Amino acid sequence: MRKIREVLRLHYEQKLGQRQIARSANVSQSTVHEYLALAKAHAAGLGWPLDEQWDEARLTAALFPPSAPSGRPPQRPAPDFSALRQEREKHRELTLELLWEEYREHHPDGYSYSRYVASVFMLRNHVNPVTDARGGDVDAT
Repeated sequence: MRKIREVLRLHYEQKLGQRQIARSANVSQSTVHEYLALAKAHAAGLGWPLDEQWDEARLTAALFPPSAPSGRPPQRPAPDFSALRQEREKHRELTLELLWEEYREHHPDGYSYSRYVASVFMLRNHVNPVTDARGGDVDAT
């Protein structure tokens, strides 16, 4: 539960510093700072002493309005990992950076380079044939 009223009371009535308010209200000093900054930002509707209509729920709603639901992050087009593997097998000098640059030409809002490389390495065992510890193909027999 937020202690906004108590923080405001100690600040305006008792004229205590933030550290003293934090100890007295049993909240962190950063919380006291945040509450006071929010109260000052909304000072037009808040005066001290607070009216009876300003209960804890209304204070919370005024100082911490609900944020809009973010929803799911936009889906970025995934690279064709099997095609990447085939290209790298055909052209040994081909680097992931070159493949990523080509990918970004087609998908400007696609993966960043670090995400692209991480995806390639995470999925390499799912796309490549199973290999032994030395890197050679494992005999299926």
